[in-house]
Amino acid sequence: MRHQRTGKKLGRDSAHRKALYANLAGALIENGRIKTTVTKAKAVRPIAERMITLGRRGDLHARRQATAFLRSRDVVHRLFADVAPRFKDRPGGYSRIVRLGPRPGDAAEMAYLELVDEEYVAELREERATAAEVVEEAPEEVSDTEVSDTGELDAGADEGADDGDDDAGGADEPEALDEAGLEEAPADPGKSD
Repeated sequence: MRHQRTGKKLGRDSAHRKALYANLAGALIENGRIKTTVTKAKAVRPIAERMITLGRRGDLHARRQATAFLRSRDVVHRLFADVAPRFKDRPGGYSRIVRLGPRPGDAAEMAYLELVDEEYVAELREERATAAEVVEEAPEEVSDTEVSDTGELDAGADEGADDGDDDAGGADEPEALDEAGLEEAPADPGKSD
């Protein structure tokens, strides 16, 4: 009996739904990870895993079945040559769904559907690590140019701050007054002691 075997309809007719599943499964095989809604990810995941199982079988009939569903020889070639050999020792569970939260436009729950092979995960970790190093290096370079090893501001930073204050004569006035033998002005002219 085939009770309760319908699956999600996703608001599409059967031909549109089948094309959607083929496109999403093909994109997952090509890219290793796709961003989609949680509902679509849950619907496509078993299909994509079935395609990877066909790739693991590797015979001509499996290749023809995969081509009939995925409709792209390039994707099927990548599936059989690159993706399926990575999972030769894994008995199933080739993908995972990572939830991302609501989409800003319509609050649909978004997720990554990604392959779980170690090489792909390692590549992502390396990319993230290099991106984090680049972000960390930029603020360190700025702080090194502004502050010297003794903790005082560099002369270059002081010169940039004093360029516009020449007319006001801010820091040079007390020295000029001392040389002339006059007393310094009180710190706050409004208050008298």
